[in-house]
Amino acid sequence: MRDSLQQLTLTRFREFVREPEALFWALAFPILLSVGLGIAFRNRPAEIVHVAVNGNPAAVDTVMAVLATSKAVSAEHLQATQARLALRTGKVALVVNARVPHRVEYEYDDTRPDSRNARVLVDDILQRGVGRADVYPVTERYVRDPGSRYIDFVIPGLLGMGLMGNGIWGIGYAVVDARRKRLLKRLMATPMSRWEYLGSFVLSRFVFLVIEVMLLVGFAALAFGVPLRGSIVQLGVICALGALAFGALGLLLAARPRTIEGASGLMNLAMMPMWILSGVFFSSENFPRAIQPVIQALPLTAVNDALRANMLRGAGLDVVGPEVAIILAWAVVCFVLGLKLFRWR
Repeated sequence: MRDSLQQLTLTRFREFVREPEALFWALAFPILLSVGLGIAFRNRPAEIVHVAVNGNPAAVDTVMAVLATSKAVSAEHLQATQARLALRTGKVALVVNARVPHRVEYEYDDTRPDSRNARVLVDDILQRGVGRADVYPVTERYVRDPGSRYIDFVIPGLLGMGLMGNGIWGIGYAVVDARRKRLLKRLMATPMSRWEYLGSFVLSRFVFLVIEVMLLVGFAALAFGVPLRGSIVQLGVICALGALAFGALGLLLAARPRTIEGASGLMNLAMMPMWILSGVFFSSENFPRAIQPVIQALPLTAVNDALRANMLRGAGLDVVGPEVAIILAWAVVCFVLGLKLFRWR
């Protein structure tokens, strides 16, 4: 490594360490977010469904008696106005109007998943209560192995999101801030080459990459039992390639802007679609098939898919070859374009 590149890389490292806010967002925030999500979506018994029952007193008594046989439902007798108010304010998921014995009307918001589920559950209880029998025998087997929980899904997404944020913001902000302070103009008078200056930003990220991955993955494994079924070395390779890709994208976004506001707008414009589409908090498969090719081509989608394949399925680099190819393509194209478009003044 040339001495100028080494000194520039050390400079980037010192700049980052001297910013406590940057250390918090890069290292502490992903762990705090994983704690919150892990507690919110921890394994727990099925929630009790709250419903309101109103109508003819005799019919209401029959419905209430049948629903009382199930521990999954909490039924409350309310007048029609009170029942609709409880439904509108979210206190109950379903209103059962029982005006005639053995005949009910369900009142609910079909756009609410909890209301739709409550309708199916309550109807099943009532139908069984009047003698309906299952003619199709079924059995159940509960699967609660590590790797199938929400926290197992979200940890690789948080890791990918951290790589993206640190690469784009950590590098892009520093470059534009140096341009704004006219430091780049002074550096042009030194023997330093352009690629060394830009490369120092990317190399400096690897130090924090190791710390970030070890902290988040280690904490998730100890606190929540998140599995790491793949090779640690291959996980490190995927993270390193992801850091390179996002670092190169950060350089490209910061190549021309002269103000922090302008750079912030470009960086948010680039990251916002990936936050939503790339499967950080929920699967990217939820989006329409028509836009799946675009989603799969995003660098964060490729990083998240590769991380989940390694951590949850134990897949090697040969299995995630397509994702690795997408990550490398983004890294090479963005770095080359950033090098050509970079503004020193």
